[in-house]
Amino acid sequence: MDVVRVMESLAEQGVTVLFKADAERMRDGTKSWTFVASGAPFHEDLLVRTDAISVEACLDTCLPQLREFGLTIPE
Repeated sequence: MDVVRVMESLAEQGVTVLFKADAERMRDGTKSWTFVASGAPFHEDLLVRTDAISVEACLDTCLPQLREFGLTIPE
């Protein structure tokens, strides 16, 4: 999956997207990746977020949730 394309598509729909790799958690062998999406399509304080072991795991968790909100996400 093209992560940049996914992020660009979400941004075009008014969603702010953040991917983070945490060096300290990576050294500890824990869930070092964070995905956060928030923005206009959502109600006030609602956001989609997960911490996972990989970028792919973040996407596997969050993309279905974003699709439930009616967002279009490229394959």
